[in-house]
This record gives sequence, C-alpha cells and structure tokens, in this order.
Amino acid sequence: MSTQAAVRTGSQPAAKTRRANFASAWLGWMLDGFETYAIVLVGSLVVADLVGKGASPIYFGTILAVQLIAWAIGGLASGVLIDYFGRRKVLMVSILTYAIATGLAALSPNFAIFLVLRIIAGLGMGAEWGPGSALVAETWADRSRGRGIALLQCAFGVGFLVATGVFWLLGPTDPGTWRWLLAIGALPALVVLFVRRRVGESPLWEDADARRRAASARAAQGETLDEHERALTVFTLRRLFNEPVSRSRMLKLLACSTASLVGWWAVSTWVPQYAGAVVKAAGAAPTTTTLIVVAYNAGGVLGWLAWGVLADTIGRRWALWSYFAGALVMTWVLFGIHYSSIGLLTFVVAVNGFFTLGQMGWMATYPGELFPTSLRGSAITVVFNVSRVFAAAGALLAGAIVGGLGGIATAALVIGSIYVLGLVFSLLAGPETKGKPLPE
Repeated sequence: MSTQAAVRTGSQPAAKTRRANFASAWLGWMLDGFETYAIVLVGSLVVADLVGKGASPIYFGTILAVQLIAWAIGGLASGVLIDYFGRRKVLMVSILTYAIATGLAALSPNFAIFLVLRIIAGLGMGAEWGPGSALVAETWADRSRGRGIALLQCAFGVGFLVATGVFWLLGPTDPGTWRWLLAIGALPALVVLFVRRRVGESPLWEDADARRRAASARAAQGETLDEHERALTVFTLRRLFNEPVSRSRMLKLLACSTASLVGWWAVSTWVPQYAGAVVKAAGAAPTTTTLIVVAYNAGGVLGWLAWGVLADTIGRRWALWSYFAGALVMTWVLFGIHYSSIGLLTFVVAVNGFFTLGQMGWMATYPGELFPTSLRGSAITVVFNVSRVFAAAGALLAGAIVGGLGGIATAALVIGSIYVLGLVFSLLAGPETKGKPLPE
C-alpha cells in the first residue's frame, strides 16, 4: 500500500497524524492573526513611544505597509520552498522566525530597529500560511475539505479576537501596552516543539517529490522524458505561468484575491476610526469602539465557518460569488448610512465582517484544488500574496486616500466597490471542485 493510500484508510496512526497536522497549522495561523491585529491595535502607541506623540500618521502607515510587503515576499518564497522541501520543515522555520522577531521587537529602543524586526516578523508570518494550508488540504477527506479548511482559516479571526481581548486587558491607553502585547507574540515559538514531535509530512507531497527527483535524475542521465516528466523538472513559478491552463486560472484567481484583500483592507482598517467617530458622537464610553471591533472579528469567524459549509454544499464557485455579493452590499450599507444607534452599527459591522473577513477561506480551498501537488504550494501562495502588494500600497497611502476622497466613509465606499471584480471572475476562474480528489 502506498503512503498516500495508507493515510486515507483511516488507520489510527494516520488519524492521529491528521489531527496533529491540523492542530499545528491552526495554532500557527491563529497566532499569525494575533500578530497581525496586534500591530493594528498598538501601532499608534508604538509611534508615540518611539517617534513622538506628534509624529505624522505616515509612520503608522509605514509599519502596516512594510509588514504587508514582507508578508507577501515571505509567502511567495515559502510557496516555492514547500514544493521543493516539504510542508513540515517550512512550517517550523516560519513560526520560529516570526515568533523570535516579534519578541525582540518588544524590546526595540528606536523606530528603525522596530521596523527592521517587523520586516523579519512579516517574512515569517507570510511564510506560515502556505505550508499549513497545504498540509491540511492534502490530508483532509475530499467530501469535507471545504469545512476542514474553513476551520483552519477561522483561526486567523480567532487570533484577532484574542489580540483585541489581551489589548483590552493590558490597557488600551497605557504607553507600555505595545511592548507587553508584542512580548506575548514570542509564545508561538513553543508551537515548533509540537510540530517537531507530532506533525507528519504530506504523503501527497512525498509522492510528488519522489516523482520530481526521479524525473530530474533521468534528465541528468540524458534519458528521454515524457511531457509530464518534463513538466516536473521545470521551476514551479515558471511552469505556473508557462502552461496555458495554469496561467489562465492563475490570472483569474489573482483578480479574485485582489478583490478580497483590497476590499477587506478598505473595510477592516477603517472600521475602528469610523466606529470611534459614531461612539464619540453618541457620548458612549471609548471602550465601546473595542466591542464593535470585536463584533467585526466575531462575524468574520462565523463567516469563515459558514464558508466551509456552503463550499461543500453549493460548490466553491457559487459560495465565493455569494460572499463577494454580500461583501459589496454590506460595505455600502456600513459606510453609506448615517448611524445614530450604536446597537445597529454593531450589528451591521458584524454582518459586514461575516462577508468581508469570512470570505478569506476560499484562497486556501479553491486554488489548491485547481493545481497539481507539485505546483500547489507555489500556486496558493501566489494567489494569496501577490495581491497583498496592492493592499500594502493602500495602507501606506491611507491618509492621502481618505483626504482625497473626502473622508473615511467615501474612501471605503469607493475602494470597497472592488468586490465587483470578484463577482465577475469568481465564476470564471476554473471548474467546480466540490467533493473531488486533489489533483496529484
């Protein structure tokens, strides 16, 4: 019996390995979410402490931008690495990298050192998503893969919630809060010990790697290779864009991921300020803004979970189309209406989070089902990370965008309309893959 077949028999050791793989990927992604949202929460405190209380908002935008760019670079690099060196090894290195860099950032004496450490942390954070997603997708049952990936992806939203809760407990106005919050970010290093002891490599990748090595060895000896064998010897990123079918699918998926990430950035980045203005106008306690942010993230977690159920029920393409439609409508509802009721605003923010944050699960599900194992890591990380460059540019230019478009609400409405792009391409990206085995 092959390694791949052994894993799918449901034997006890294989079941334990699958659970360990899922647990490690879930923890890594949850702590990734913690790190991501922690810097959003404490960025202004960092700038005030390391630069000065009257520092330009460009410093905060720079922190977000360099982290997004580093995330994209780390993610793209990890996609290639996991296709050549395996999912498990890259997962361990990525978690260790962002954990150590984040812990050291808490000790930063000045802004320059802080920024360098955030770049290193961003590289590790970006590199973590690919191996974890591929590992779970390749060891989960075909009939329920959508739900399995959704459970994994919702960990990111859980990390948002945990970061918000810890931030609130530490004290949102305490100047030293940012150092404590980032120091907690060093804890993911402990996950590496679990990964090293319990997590097994993906059998699908092991089979693909063996075929690649065999084809490369035959080519080195001057033997004639068939078309499939020759493809295995081509560098993954080059192959991804050279093969007509792969290239077409990739470009359409990139259009969808750009809509997802830029739209999410336009909403999530400005929800705290937008909600804060409404809370201030209503004379409510400042902590009410934090609760509204929690509602957004809680809605996102529910959206992630619902995505998995819908994807396994009505299919990947129609589930994705539905989420784009919901995100477009709820972005216009959130920022296009004047709110006098904080309760209504909180409800709308939660529903918006359901669609704008909850839709992110598709990038770990659908793309991986459209490409073979030998390309899967490179494909899913290109889809997930290239569009982050556009999001990074938006974060860096946030102040100018808001000013140029006449305020947060108008800016969010204009940029959030990018979800129309997703509506167009979500049904064109590729064939339906619900319940089908992963291409080998």
